[in-house]
Amino acid sequence: MRFYKFLSILTVAALSVTIAGCSTQTSNSSTSTTEQKSPDHVLGVSLENPIKVDKEKGTVTVLSQVNGKYFNQTTRHGSVETSGSNGAKSVLTAFAKPEAFYNALVEIGAEPGNNMTPANATTTHVEGTPIKMEITWNGAEKIYDVNEIILDSNGKEIDFRFGGNLDRAKDKNTGCLTCLDSCPVGIISNVTYTYGAVENTGEVKFTGNSELLPEDGTYIATIYSINKEKLKS
Repeated sequence: MRFYKFLSILTVAALSVTIAGCSTQTSNSSTSTTEQKSPDHVLGVSLENPIKVDKEKGTVTVLSQVNGKYFNQTTRHGSVETSGSNGAKSVLTAFAKPEAFYNALVEIGAEPGNNMTPANATTTHVEGTPIKMEITWNGAEKIYDVNEIILDSNGKEIDFRFGGNLDRAKDKNTGCLTCLDSCPVGIISNVTYTYGAVENTGEVKFTGNSELLPEDGTYIATIYSINKEKLKS
């Protein structure tokens, strides 16, 4: 009898350990699910906090979203804030306003060129601190350079400068953060082309790279920093 009683105690103990183990696994699984990031949380930015400045790293990160329309159609807009008049016209839809973006670039040490005006736009190349733009998203294989995810039909380099234009940006309310030709309104723009190269002369077409970018509507992080290689040249 004592032997059978001993076996019963061992069986109960074993069942208790098994149940406890299952309970722990279930709890951990539940916790893991609860802690999963919301889709709009990417690299420290979110809809609640769409712009982040890291002075130590010298970066400005802006929450954006892929606009799949421009996988096939051309545009002169790289990144535009969603509530601006050009908010639906860019490869990447941004959630930080131009003024906040401008101030953030100043905070990391960039200096605006402020050489562009509507009068000289078609004959003038934007000036200002060279700015590097990179892109990543949750699940991306790496951080991509802008030239990998926005394609120039001529194969030329997208080369951003901190044009400035803050007063005009606020006045026009286009929402333009990054323009793909030199621009008197966008906060940064592409020195490679003068204003109108896309929409007026048609000398270049810009499209989003559908082979690398995630699907339409995916939240991404755009990371800006001073392009030190360009400063040397």
